[in-house]
Amino acid sequence: MKFIMVNSTTFKLSISICILLVAFSCKKEKLYLNKIEGQRIDINTKVAPNTEIETFIAPYKNRIERDLDSVLCYAVNTYSKNDGVLNTAIGNLMADIILTEANPIFNKRTGNTIDAVVLNHGGIRSDIPKGAVSARTAYNVMPFENKIVVVALKGNKINEIVSFLVSKKRAHPIAGLKITIDKDYNVINTTINNSEIKPNATYYFATSDYLFNRGDNMTFFQPNEGFYDLDYKIRNAMIDYFKKTDTINPVIDDRFIIK
Repeated sequence: MKFIMVNSTTFKLSISICILLVAFSCKKEKLYLNKIEGQRIDINTKVAPNTEIETFIAPYKNRIERDLDSVLCYAVNTYSKNDGVLNTAIGNLMADIILTEANPIFNKRTGNTIDAVVLNHGGIRSDIPKGAVSARTAYNVMPFENKIVVVALKGNKINEIVSFLVSKKRAHPIAGLKITIDKDYNVINTTINNSEIKPNATYYFATSDYLFNRGDNMTFFQPNEGFYDLDYKIRNAMIDYFKKTDTINPVIDDRFIIK
């Protein structure tokens, strides 16, 4: 048997090299995503329905369809968001519904009343056709899950709202707030509840949670003097209004006009 004599320095160096080799060999390699592939799968008549599932959901589907199409009230005419310049019948109806349906809830919770409503023109997604009005009508007009919120604002901040509405030259739905401008779009007069706006007074504006969060570039709801989430969807407010209204006949009026 032969023995190889190794000095301590050489031995320690050899051990260190072995440890480094083991450490590097065990090091995990980082993985990176460098390619994504997608495939389009068309859903069409070639996809056969599952009869067992169809049979199971049929009673529920029929009930939902029946509830959606049950007549709640009647519309005298067909109402479109493109019927007016600065205010439309359907937009006025939407804003008035929120004022009518949300105000009792807000008043019960806070003791205050909603002074005005501001919505957006683009939020109206369908016409209200002449004839029977149902819950499906409300879903077509307002397919989003937007909720009604109330924001407290000082009177001096309302100038921002008015400036925005005038600059857009669109029929954004409003209620409670009244704006009169001249042919050059200069503001002649602005009122809330037919009264002069007081700079230091607090006014309560109802809007949607989408607009409160700066949707449609409506940044004027923040900062504010207070915020209240009513946990009440705009669509549900419409349905509640339709249920207790025999006939709807909204009109274009003088809430936002050129004089």
